[in-house]
Amino acid sequence: QVHLEESGGGSVQAGGSLNLSCVASGLGASSGCMGWFRQAPGKEREWVGNLIFLYDPPVAHYAASVEGRFTISQDNAKNTMYLQMKDLKQEDTAVYWCATGSGRCTKAYSYNTWGQGAQVTVST
Repeated sequence: QVHLEESGGGSVQAGGSLNLSCVASGLGASSGCMGWFRQAPGKEREWVGNLIFLYDPPVAHYAASVEGRFTISQDNAKNTMYLQMKDLKQEDTAVYWCATGSGRCTKAYSYNTWGQGAQVTVST
């Protein structure tokens, strides 16, 4: 059984940086995709970015709203995916989830296992 455990997040002022980690256990040979999603209060869950494991090394894709500010990476030895966030804006405030799945990697319905979520709060 696959389990995802997130850590990191917290509060930061606008312009600052935060990192999230997602440790995967029970995951077989990497396939499909691992992604990050977020949901702000009163808004729908949105795709942030993902890694596609079809390629070696995996290829990262990002939502336009975070492109150039967020970086997704992985450490195979640690079974961990990271989300490095810099130049954070107030609109980045949300609960962030990591997830694993396959198919259309920008769509939440393609993911079948989710982490518990981590709060990121950006203040002005």
